[in-house]
Amino acid sequence: MGFARAAELNGYPGPAHVLDLADEFMLSPPQRGRTAALFRRMQARASALGARLVDEERRLDTLFASKSISRNALSKALRSIASLQSEIRETHLRAHLEQTRIWSEAQTMKYWQLRGYAESNSHSPHKH
Repeated sequence: MGFARAAELNGYPGPAHVLDLADEFMLSPPQRGRTAALFRRMQARASALGARLVDEERRLDTLFASKSISRNALSKALRSIASLQSEIRETHLRAHLEQTRIWSEAQTMKYWQLRGYAESNSHSPHKH
C-alpha cells in the first residue's frame, strides 16, 4: 500500500527487503539478527493495528447498513480510522528509519542499486 514509500525512495531501507537480500548485502550475523527482530516487531505492531482498522471499518459499515449513522458518529468513526492508518504508516516508516542504524552507508548504497533506484532517480539516497 506504499506506507513507507517516502522512506524507500530516499535511501531508508525496509527490513523485509534487507532480509530478502541479506546475502547480497553481506549482513553480519548481528546485523541479520537485529534486522530480523526489527521486522518481527514492525510486523506484529502493524498486524495488530491492521486488525483494529478492519474492526473500525466494519463498525462504520454497520452504522451505514443499520441506517443509524449520524454526522457525529461519522466524524468519530473517520477520526478513529484515520488515526489507525497513521499509526500503521508510522510503524512502517519507523522500521525504515531504525534499519539505517543497523547497517553501513555502503550497504545503503548497495540497497539503492539492488532495488533499482540508482538507475531510475537522478539523486542518491539522502544521508542519515
